Amino acid sequence: MKAIRCHNYGAPSTLTFEELPDPEPRAGEVVIETEAAGLGYVDALLVAGRYQVKTPLPFIPGSEVAGKIVALGEGAPEALLGKRVMALSPRGALAGRIALPALTCIPVPDNISAEAAAGFIVSYCTALYGLEECGKLREGETLLVLGAGGGVGMAAIDIAKAMGAKVIAAASSEEKRKAALDAGADIAIDYTNPDWRKELEPLTGRKDVDLVYDPVGGDFSETALRCLAPGGRHLVVGFAAGDIPRIPLNLALLKRCSIVGVDWGGHIRANPAANIPLMKTLTNWVSEGRIHPEPAASYPLAEAPVVLQRLLDRESIGKPVIRFRD
Repeated sequence: MKAIRCHNYGAPSTLTFEELPDPEPRAGEVVIETEAAGLGYVDALLVAGRYQVKTPLPFIPGSEVAGKIVALGEGAPEALLGKRVMALSPRGALAGRIALPALTCIPVPDNISAEAAAGFIVSYCTALYGLEECGKLREGETLLVLGAGGGVGMAAIDIAKAMGAKVIAAASSEEKRKAALDAGADIAIDYTNPDWRKELEPLTGRKDVDLVYDPVGGDFSETALRCLAPGGRHLVVGFAAGDIPRIPLNLALLKRCSIVGVDWGGHIRANPAANIPLMKTLTNWVSEGRIHPEPAASYPLAEAPVVLQRLLDRESIGKPVIRFRD
């Protein structure tokens, strides 16, 4: 099978294209023939060796996969053979075939493409868990999304609109702001402008926002926190800017607001069954047309290193997906 492997931490351009043996499923496992693989910022950081946890070398990059089950290990349900599934893959995703535990595979509804499924699990589960469980978002509230032009931000926009919120998208370029508006945001602002908080005032009728969805960190977090209304919620999702902010806690006191960590991965590791209702809600919303998880773009396997570099450089728009079929 064709695969991409990382033998040394560094620039994605150093990744190697290889022919590897097809995996053999162990007891309870299935083999997925990959149709699409989703890539995210963390995947790029792992290749560069800049993530807080390093994956042992060599490894296959990527963490989300969608495809068809083509082989079963002992004890895996026979009914799974030939089924379309999506899964998180700790063994990598940029490979023609991947062996994974059958229990981790999620059926893909007929109305979801392989490309949408491959980029669906992490961004959309994080968004729904963050906004519903952590942020208690209510219909009619106003949400400020930082990094709104990326895959994480655009999933948050999609989920928030399905929940009846007004969405303000903060993004760093005209192209990203347009993409956020196309994804359903009501307003888009340039948060690289030093006075971006002042720009919000006339756009919101001089009212502060109820929630902040923050996958960016850095200097943007404190300004976003200052935009919160009393009793608001600041959802900490990640630190794509590279710097972990040091928030003056007197702001939380004066605003009577909450700063809440959104770690969906940690949540389901501690409570594996908790993801079942999340996925049921999400797939139902797709079927009903309430959310629209198709990726912004898909690329052939040969372009995966370029896609990872664009993620590192924060130039990517939406959720990039690598396709394994033309």
